[in-house]
Amino acid sequence: MHVISRRLAVARFAFAFALCAMATLPVHSQTAAYPTKPIRMVVTFPPGGSADAVVRMLVPRLNEKLGQQVVVDNRPGAGGNIGLTVVAKAAPGDGYTLGVGAAGALAANSSLYAQMPFDPQKDLKPVSMLAAIPFVIIGNPSVAAKTQKDLVALAKAQPGKLSIAHGGNGTAMHLSAALFAQMADVKLVEVPYRGSGPAALDVLAGQVPLAVVDLPSALQHIKAGKLVAYAVTSPQRLPMLPDVPTVSEAGLSGYDSTGWFGVVAPAGTPDAVVARLNAEITAALNDDAIKTAMRNLGVEPAPGTAQAFDAYIKAETQKWSRVIKTANIKLD
Repeated sequence: MHVISRRLAVARFAFAFALCAMATLPVHSQTAAYPTKPIRMVVTFPPGGSADAVVRMLVPRLNEKLGQQVVVDNRPGAGGNIGLTVVAKAAPGDGYTLGVGAAGALAANSSLYAQMPFDPQKDLKPVSMLAAIPFVIIGNPSVAAKTQKDLVALAKAQPGKLSIAHGGNGTAMHLSAALFAQMADVKLVEVPYRGSGPAALDVLAGQVPLAVVDLPSALQHIKAGKLVAYAVTSPQRLPMLPDVPTVSEAGLSGYDSTGWFGVVAPAGTPDAVVARLNAEITAALNDDAIKTAMRNLGVEPAPGTAQAFDAYIKAETQKWSRVIKTANIKLD
């Protein structure tokens, strides 16, 4: 009887062990084999823009390395909130629905909108930053200021008289203009446009004296002498405009306002899946041909770890919250 009891005990233990192993096997196997089906990449920008172009540059390489198709799904609108809501509400967090969002939806919108359809900190998981987008402060040559120092002096002499255009309410260009005004202690009339290109064209035509725009919208006109470039908003000078100082260098020490966008996944996506995606995206961003193509678009590749991207989003959220509160910017 004792022998039989021992055998039954051993059998029960073996059966229980097998059940535990079977319970954990699917999760492990799913993570190890990821991906096993196409991946949906929700891009919060319309087709044809720089962010959309960068994603489509990366897709062929990701298809090859991941062994599955990455399908781009453009969902623009509401400063990125529409597209990232799709990602935030995707279930489960298994890495098959990803999003490409920018500083607005991931860091600023929670301060700009009275109500958000998702919580960027709780409902999304950073995967990888993709690119940084420097801006440039431009002016029509008729403006009686040839340097940033001149511009600040002119604005102080004419408070509330100088207008500055930007690419739209709540955009990084809008916030760049607000931060500039705060740090320079000047009052500017902010004029929203539907994109960077139209804003640059109206400065060129003399319809508005100043603007904060992305580099591709203004570069050829700056080089032709048709627009004045006062400063770039990034922490370092730009290779395409080596003689144009940064805002910080030109007198507003510590100024830094760079647009950016990156990949996020739904909260709960396994760390191993995030690590796999991050590794492949990082390798693609470090490819010389892709880096050159991105820089030709006026964006700078910004590879890094998921943890670094997470920390950057948190820092940007705090920074823009202060700027938005001070400027009393609200979006409905």
